[in-house]
Amino acid sequence: MIPVILLTGFLGSGKTTLLQRLLRHPSMEGTAVLVNEFGEVGLDHHLLDQIDENVVLLKSGCICCTVRGEVADALANLHSMRARGEISFDRVVIETTGLADPYPVLQTLTAHPVLRSHFCNGGVLTTVDTVNADIQVTHRAEAVRQISAADRIVLTKTDLATPEQETALRKRLLHVNPAANFITSFASAETILDGFGPLSFFTTAKAESHDHICGPACNHDAPSQVTQLTDQHRHHDETLGVTSFSLEVEGDIDWTMFGTWLTLLLHKYGDRIFRVKGILAIEGEALPIAIHGVQHLVHAPTHMDHWPKGMDQSGSKSSRLIFILEDIDPEKIRRSFRAFMNVDAVRAAA
Repeated sequence: MIPVILLTGFLGSGKTTLLQRLLRHPSMEGTAVLVNEFGEVGLDHHLLDQIDENVVLLKSGCICCTVRGEVADALANLHSMRARGEISFDRVVIETTGLADPYPVLQTLTAHPVLRSHFCNGGVLTTVDTVNADIQVTHRAEAVRQISAADRIVLTKTDLATPEQETALRKRLLHVNPAANFITSFASAETILDGFGPLSFFTTAKAESHDHICGPACNHDAPSQVTQLTDQHRHHDETLGVTSFSLEVEGDIDWTMFGTWLTLLLHKYGDRIFRVKGILAIEGEALPIAIHGVQHLVHAPTHMDHWPKGMDQSGSKSSRLIFILEDIDPEKIRRSFRAFMNVDAVRAAA
C-alpha cells in the first residue's frame, strides 16, 4: 500500500511555497507529487525529463503529475506507469487547490474500487496563514474543513505575526481540531514529514504522549474515575457551528458493538462528522487499537504496539475518542454511546 499525503490549505496560506521547498529536499526522493498545474508550482528549473504530457521527472528524484481531471484518474495513471516499470515511487503527495474540501480526496482513497487496493491515507498536512487565518476561519467554511481534516498543521508567516497573535491562533485552531499537532513552516523538511505514512501518527514515538490525540487541554494527572463516562473537553466555534469534544471510557469495550455503533453513527451523520479519532481498550486485547474516520469513511484499524502514556495505569485501561462535528449537539453522541455500548455493563466489568 502506497501512502498518500494530502497537502491542503486556504488560498495564500503558503502551501505551494512549502511544496517547492519540500521538493528540493533529498528526503522527498521516491515521491510522486500531484498538483493542479506544473506552472503554479514553478518547477521549470527542476525538470529533468518529460515522461508523458502529464508527468515529469524532477532532478530531486520526485515524479510530478499534473491533475487535469479527477484525482482518481491521476492516481490510476501513476499506478499503471509504476506497474509497467516506467516510473518508481513509494509515496504520493497531493496538493489541493486553496478552495478545496479535502474530504472528497480522502474518500477517493477508500471508496474507489481500484485505488483502495494500492493506496492508503498517509496523513493530512494543512498550511495555515498565521496573519490572516482568524478572518478565514470566521468567514470561510473551506478553511475550517481543511483545518478539521489536518493531522499536522503547518503555521506559515509566523515571522510576520506577533507572538500574541500566534498564541491566540493556536488556541483557536485547537478548538477546531484538538487532534492535530502544530509545527511552523521554518521547520526542516524531515520534521514536517516525520511520521507520515499509513496511520503512523498514532504509533510514532513522537505521538506517544496522549496530548497528540486529545490536545493539551486534557488533564491527565486528575484522579482516575473508573466508573464514569466523561466528556474530556468541548470547544465550539460559534461562527460555523464546528464543535470538538472527546470522550473517555474506563475499562474494556466490546469491539463488535463499537464497530456497529460507529457505522450507524457515520451512516446517519457522516456528512457532518469531520473527524473521529481514538485509541480503544478492547475486550480480549492486551494492547490498544487505534481508529480513524473522516465523514462516512473509517480506515482500517491499527493495532498499536504499546499503550500511550497515561492510558494504562495500574492495570486500569481506558478508551479515548475525539470528534470534530458541524451542527451536531455532542449530547446526542454521548447519549447514543451510553445506550448502545451499555456503559453500565462496562463499569461493572471494570
